Amino acid sequence: MSVPEDLTPLHLDGRSLSLEDVIAVARQMRPVAELSPQDAAYGPVSRSAEWVRSAVEENARRAQVGEPARAYYGINTGFGIHAAGRPFADPEMTRQASRKLIMSHSTGVGEPLPEEVVRAAMLIRANTLAKGRSGVRPVVINRLIQMLNRQVVPYIPRIGSLGASGDLAPLAHLALVMSKAPPSMTEEDCAPGFAEICGEALVPLLDQSGRRIGQKVVSGMEAMTWDGEDQRLVLEAKEGLALSNGATFSAALGVLALVDAENLVQHAEIAVALTLEALQGYRDAFLPQVHAARGHPGQIASAANVLALLEGSQLADPGDAEHDPVHQPPQDAYSVRCAPQVIGAVREVLAHVREVLEREINAATDNPLIFVEPQDNLPRRYKAISGGNFHGEYIAFAMDHLGIALTELGSISERRTFWLMDAKMNRGLPSMLVDGGESHVDSGLMLTQYVAAALVSKCKTLAHPDSVDSIPSSANQEDHVSMSMNAALHAREIVENITAVIAIELLAAVTALRLRMAGWRREGAGQPPLSVRDLGRGAQAIWAALEQHAPEVLAIPLDRDVVCYPYVQRMIELVRSGVLLDAVREAGIPLRGVRTSTRLVE
Repeated sequence: MSVPEDLTPLHLDGRSLSLEDVIAVARQMRPVAELSPQDAAYGPVSRSAEWVRSAVEENARRAQVGEPARAYYGINTGFGIHAAGRPFADPEMTRQASRKLIMSHSTGVGEPLPEEVVRAAMLIRANTLAKGRSGVRPVVINRLIQMLNRQVVPYIPRIGSLGASGDLAPLAHLALVMSKAPPSMTEEDCAPGFAEICGEALVPLLDQSGRRIGQKVVSGMEAMTWDGEDQRLVLEAKEGLALSNGATFSAALGVLALVDAENLVQHAEIAVALTLEALQGYRDAFLPQVHAARGHPGQIASAANVLALLEGSQLADPGDAEHDPVHQPPQDAYSVRCAPQVIGAVREVLAHVREVLEREINAATDNPLIFVEPQDNLPRRYKAISGGNFHGEYIAFAMDHLGIALTELGSISERRTFWLMDAKMNRGLPSMLVDGGESHVDSGLMLTQYVAAALVSKCKTLAHPDSVDSIPSSANQEDHVSMSMNAALHAREIVENITAVIAIELLAAVTALRLRMAGWRREGAGQPPLSVRDLGRGAQAIWAALEQHAPEVLAIPLDRDVVCYPYVQRMIELVRSGVLLDAVREAGIPLRGVRTSTRLVE
């Protein structure tokens, strides 16, 4: 991926970072502006760093006159359970403490986190430090920004965080790449038996025009060398702690999972509309009077969206506010009839998760925090306050809730796919959506429902809440942890799985609609053929998008078996890309969202 030329640099201020900003930097390589003296955040950042420096110098002076050092946690003390050790006064020891913290905490295992997750975390961390509560120099923030702009992606093993004190191990691996030992420590001190310990990173491979054509893995030292110089930083007092303390990777995973889930829930409503048409189902359950009687905004919006997508359909039962349904009683199975109640509830969960994450990515999450601004109302000399903002409980709860909600979204989708396959239930369609004749030797789309069932079953396991689990650590100093990163990793995996489930329903519904247009009706085969113009507005928009982006999906034989997985994969790609949703919007179909306290979530 190359840097888009039309994206202006993002400016960080520690207060106004949006989820869309994170996505633009993580996935679209939007550049980020370095912090400069002209930025509003520069002053608070510099003043908090100056207070840390003055505290270090104060202790050096005390040592010169034989007075004991004053303890400032994270600045001139040990960490965690070792905080009660004797505070030190030597400024060089504060640098060693930062380095040793990063060294000892770089302990993650497992496969590396994807590039987009690492980039999102680097951006969120830079924004957190830009609040001016962490005591780091502006150069620390700018080094993170330079790494983003140069597409340097540290190797971050995905396992090792408890979500308190934040994501220590993943963040330490990040800091390991961007920092180096102070002159008083040698590489042999850092890792006896290893010649060079500086982490690893992905860097871009460029062609002669400067366009990125790939990536390669290099040492942290090589990744951080540009303009002929080693750009790694010797971390000063507290900077090692500030870089490694906080649930930043949990938040990064959460942002990516949420945005993908918001895209997915809209595709789920498209799938409901297409499936309802394919089943020649009823509009009654989606009429606004029903949902106003209950009053949940997500449910009201979801039902309205499905009705808008169905507008003009000659397949769905024509019953509406002014016309009785033709077939009575007008009831579909719960997976169709109760779709607004389920999808609406999912929508409201996602709206809440968005609010949590919007606050979290603009939060000060390390410890201790430095309060030196006049508005802080802290006149005492001891400006470093130890608290627990690193604890990832908010993210853990949000990710657990997101995972549960998305599992339900997939569970009800799989049931609709099942309905489409079963000739006893699909109102005149052939079994397994293949017109294979009386021998029934063809299996059609049978196994796509199996795959959906397997994915949903897997998600039911993944959706077990991580936030209810806590294993004490650090000799019981950290006696309650959030497991926020496990929750976020599981939520992301659930979103990926349910993307495939919704894609399978869309594939089945499109195939079923093709069979309907070929003459398979509620009363059986042999009816006059229909055209795309007889479908609802939503289905027509989807048809146009498929003709443009995936015509092969509309060419699957309806009378014999084919190799299915390429079509399933193509539908997954279409859902991820958002082109189907774009087509619906471009068709002018009004789709509602759910309003949070800060914005409308589509």
